[in-house]
Amino acid sequence: MYSQDPDWDDVVPLPQDDGDHPLAQINYSEEYAEAMAYLRALMAKDELSERALKITEHVIDLNPAHYTVWLYRVKCLAALEADLKKELQFLNMKALKHEKNYQIWHHRQLVVNRLGDPTGEQEFIKEMFEKDSKNYHVWSYRQWLVKRFDLWEKGEIEYLNTLLEDDVRNNSAWNHRFFIVFSRGTPVPEDVIEREINFVEESVFLAPQNPSPWNYLRGLMNRCNIPSDRVKKLCQHYAPLDNPARIKSSHALDLLAEIMAMEENGKESAKAFDLLATTFDPVRAPFWNYRKASIAA
Repeated sequence: MYSQDPDWDDVVPLPQDDGDHPLAQINYSEEYAEAMAYLRALMAKDELSERALKITEHVIDLNPAHYTVWLYRVKCLAALEADLKKELQFLNMKALKHEKNYQIWHHRQLVVNRLGDPTGEQEFIKEMFEKDSKNYHVWSYRQWLVKRFDLWEKGEIEYLNTLLEDDVRNNSAWNHRFFIVFSRGTPVPEDVIEREINFVEESVFLAPQNPSPWNYLRGLMNRCNIPSDRVKKLCQHYAPLDNPARIKSSHALDLLAEIMAMEENGKESAKAFDLLATTFDPVRAPFWNYRKASIAA
């Protein structure tokens, strides 16, 4: 306990002040309440010392979501010119234990940005994805990492291929793929567009009713000058309007309805929306009927 440690004799702890009659006072443990009281005293006088750094680690162990303590830890690291590689090792342990903690990943971003070197980060992210390949915080950090250190061509597409081979329904991986292909602000080469269309076709073959590749294909159409016939043929393969019994994908049917509308083929577009409303997605019948009416108008 800090009250019994001679190294803390000069510190007057500042207990949390919730007023005279708190309405819903949190029942903190005695250990946490004391640690915060001593840390609060250091923060009040802006002490950026080794003991301040050490007590932030103690409080983070007790409450890893305390964002104010994380921010104070950053200040201590900067003032002490601490070993940031060692800090990353500390963060690795915390991230593996608290996978969905936002503060850990924000802190990691600040540390790596200050370090100016992403060595080992992609490998650690891979370790995180082995625990949960759809962790939103980790994907957000990976996007920042790619943009900050210009890692667009550093094995990202190859790694995404691996993830999607393992789970073609990993919508987070599809989202990151779109980010990698389209977020550099430069025109996408024709061979890359062709590669992505082929990848979508292969993915749809594995799971026709998976919405992710169809949404990705819609994004490709919006960003690139893809002939509608190329996409229409794929849609018609999985959603033949002349043979509804062979329709395998409501998502193909939806995209086909849009393409038919763009080509001003109102009759076929209306037929596709009717099939969605009555047979393949009746739960959202009012939406499909609205879409049909909007196109007719």
